[in-house]
Amino acid sequence: MKRIVLLTAACLMAAAPTVASAQYMLNFREADVRAFVDDAARVTGLTFVVDSRVNQTISVVTNRSLSRSEYFEVFLATLRANGLVAIPIPGGYRIQPVQGAATQPTGGLRGAARNQFVTEIFRLQSIEAAGAIESLRPLVSSDGSITANRNANSIIVADYADNVARIRGLLGRIDTDTSATDIVYLQNAGAREVAEALAGLGEGGEGLAPPVQVSAIDSANGLALRGPAESVARFAALARELDAQAAGGSDIRIYWLEHADAEQLLPVLQQLLGQPVSAAASEPGFLRGQAGEGTGAGPAQPPAPPPPVTTAATRDNGIARYGPAVVTRYSGTNAIIIAANPTVQRQIGEIVRQLDTRREQVLVEAIIVEIGDNAARQLGVQFLLAGENSPFLAANYSNAQPNILAIGGAVANYELGRETSVNADGVVTSTFDNPLGEAVNEAAAASVLSATGGFAGGVVDLAGNALFGAIVNAVESDTDSNILSTPSILTLDNQEARLLVGQEVPVTTGEALSTNFDNAFRTVERQNVGIQLDVKPQVNSSGSIKLFIRQEVSSVAGPVSQGSADLVINKREFKTVLTVDDGEILAIGGLLDENERNTIEKIPLLGDIPLLGELFKSRSRARAKTNLMVFIRPTIIRDAGEARRMTARRYDYMRSAQWYADPGREPALDTLVRDYLGAAPPQPAPLGPGDRFYRPPAVVDVPPSASAEPDQDAP
Repeated sequence: MKRIVLLTAACLMAAAPTVASAQYMLNFREADVRAFVDDAARVTGLTFVVDSRVNQTISVVTNRSLSRSEYFEVFLATLRANGLVAIPIPGGYRIQPVQGAATQPTGGLRGAARNQFVTEIFRLQSIEAAGAIESLRPLVSSDGSITANRNANSIIVADYADNVARIRGLLGRIDTDTSATDIVYLQNAGAREVAEALAGLGEGGEGLAPPVQVSAIDSANGLALRGPAESVARFAALARELDAQAAGGSDIRIYWLEHADAEQLLPVLQQLLGQPVSAAASEPGFLRGQAGEGTGAGPAQPPAPPPPVTTAATRDNGIARYGPAVVTRYSGTNAIIIAANPTVQRQIGEIVRQLDTRREQVLVEAIIVEIGDNAARQLGVQFLLAGENSPFLAANYSNAQPNILAIGGAVANYELGRETSVNADGVVTSTFDNPLGEAVNEAAAASVLSATGGFAGGVVDLAGNALFGAIVNAVESDTDSNILSTPSILTLDNQEARLLVGQEVPVTTGEALSTNFDNAFRTVERQNVGIQLDVKPQVNSSGSIKLFIRQEVSSVAGPVSQGSADLVINKREFKTVLTVDDGEILAIGGLLDENERNTIEKIPLLGDIPLLGELFKSRSRARAKTNLMVFIRPTIIRDAGEARRMTARRYDYMRSAQWYADPGREPALDTLVRDYLGAAPPQPAPLGPGDRFYRPPAVVDVPPSASAEPDQDAP
């Protein structure tokens, strides 16, 4: 105990400054770090807040006197050597373990001691932040952190001040723009063609940027090069050499088209060169009517006759011509053949390359929703009074079935045509005739067969050979319909497409009958009935889509009347031009219709009698409500990856429907694709936000032979 007291007294005496020199000595051996912090607070006059996790011992010894600033620097270095750090706070410092210090607010580098923990932001001018981090990360201590802000192209470093100062110096040397630029004007070759060739030569390895950036300038037929000076000079020399070689090239070139149609492109090139224009094959116009009326997607007017070709050096339509030029196509392949001098070859080649690009595809989905509610109610009383010596009275209404007059006519036909005789043996024999005609009986039968609901009635014999009959008819109907159709079709940009799902229904357009039926004929036209979608999309540079669209939904309602061959066809058609953003749903039209009809037929005066008047009237009420709305949703398919994902989503939907119908077997769709087409079924599409999980978990895990039928001929 005596030795410990003497050691502590010696430490305090060593740390005690002399007033004359204001110099301090440090001699702490295995001392509590809190005592060391207390001594530093007394010497520097600063306030220190010690974290509860700070509880280790430290050792620090100096062999010379230190000034106050030197003492503070040694204090910070001692904390750093023992895994501690001093974080600036308002009015002082917080002493804490270095773990997690990078996430705490710290001061900047200016005025900070080299062992102080600071945070700095470096804004880069020439290099990318993501690439600079890979070079700077080894320089950051294990306790610091470095992150990149890609939007502002800056780097945030939290570390000790000396490390941050070293990173600042290194960034000052590497964040400089040493690239050179050059513009090469071509005389013979096309700028885009040479740019593609140079870009292919300059492709680096995986993840590496090309050493030289090459951009084609179509208006000046030149190349803009940017990169290291040596590489730019090498690429510029190569471009000039390619341009010189193009001067002595062949005057006949063949352009194999990948995306454009040679038959459609040929008239354009012929018009530019001043040649007689060949008639281009017109594309089918689904959106155009029979009389030429359409949505604006019809064929263009034929071009005006071009001026005659001259052999002098002229410029027609922006194409410099030095001598005659000929352009044609080979019908066996999708190719354009051009015979011209190198200058015209270069200009025409640039036009062909710009037109022969892959067009985007557009998936057009329509949603047709129709909700209907039809309700009807009828109640009527009919009566008939007739006889040889009685007056004729009847009550008949158009909204009541069956027709009592038709039934009364059939009864009268029966009574008037019945004859009874008795033979010698006393056998009574009855015979029947139709004095009023067979049509009376047919009308009565048709009236009874067409009646709906409930009806009751009867016939009563009255005095004087008279009959009284009555029919009470009551019917109530309520029909709800909810029809949802989602036709969809995929087509190229600016290309018309048609979808038809339905039937061809024969519709009579003409009929002629002669008295003896020797020259009878009927003309019939077959009309499409069902769901039809005709569309032509145009993708704008802004990403929106202009749609020329025609949507039709039709169905057969039935014959015009009983016994008629003419049909009534329900038809709902929308034909419009609109603009919609990619992937957005837009309502293109609809109808909200509600009709209500109340009908009362009655006998005057008698029908107005309270209570008893109900026997002399017929009531009917009908209400029809229809809500029809059509929505459209176009989606741009820009590359093969988006096309595969779209196909996989729809394939999953159909595959899941088959699986849920028969969970014990592999979906027939997978079997058909694998066994008949010899291809692997599409992989399940990843679910997007808000998607329902339609895919059963066992669909893709079923063995390929699970649904295969056994081979009867196999041994």
